[in-house]
Amino acid sequence: MTSADVLLHPVRLRIVKAFLGDRALTTSELAAELSDVPPGSLYRHIATLTRAGVLQVVAERRVRGTVERTYTMRLAAARIAPSQVRAMTPDEHEHAFMAYVAGLISDFGRYIASGPADPVRDGASYYVGAMWLTDEEFMDLARDLNAIIAERLANAPATGRRRRMIYTVSLPAPVDTVS
Repeated sequence: MTSADVLLHPVRLRIVKAFLGDRALTTSELAAELSDVPPGSLYRHIATLTRAGVLQVVAERRVRGTVERTYTMRLAAARIAPSQVRAMTPDEHEHAFMAYVAGLISDFGRYIASGPADPVRDGASYYVGAMWLTDEEFMDLARDLNAIIAERLANAPATGRRRRMIYTVSLPAPVDTVS
């Protein structure tokens, strides 16, 4: 199974996103966060992610005759390698993008359904803009954004901090677009 096959399943993608932010979760904690996923299915997907090296067991303890495992995510293993991205067909890219977008739509739906949503107060936003950039200028922009985000990825949970999900999509306009 390729990294894309492992990561782009809707339930496994949700599991991976649950671990973002350098979190350690037990299967019980994960089940509580993904309460709409049947336990048997959740355990199978956790096993798949563990076999693929995306999740790793960092602790075990006995709880009423069973072993409760605590997992963390190996971030490097939770990415599709550039060589795999290059080898993907256009159909595979479209499928991967649809899985990404479907996950985003699901996350937004859960946010709205979670209670009295207030996008302004909560900092939830969505925006599209267009820039005229050379390839070099675009790479500079991408590096700058990555540096800004990477600095904040190191933040630990603390009072007043809320875990926030950042989604990025960058698409070139069709080639026939002229100034």
